[in-house]
Amino acid sequence: MKIDELITKYRTCKEDSGSTQVQVILLTREINNLVKHLKTHKKDEDSKMGLLKMVSKRRKYLNYLQKKDKETYKKLIIDLGLRK
Repeated sequence: MKIDELITKYRTCKEDSGSTQVQVILLTREINNLVKHLKTHKKDEDSKMGLLKMVSKRRKYLNYLQKKDKETYKKLIIDLGLRK
């Protein structure tokens, strides 16, 4: 699934950009873009640091979602293709 399709699937209202599910999806898109960038620019230390911060933030959102709504967490993990 594309990121835009996932956002429309998981958002709570038409203009939702702040729910936990949507934040995880947006962070995943940014992480994927940074990974592509770092494959060509291996010595870009600032981007590596930003990537680690984003991964950490996404992990915190996923931990929160796992505590609050296990079903949505499981579906989101499968749709995004994340390990856990």
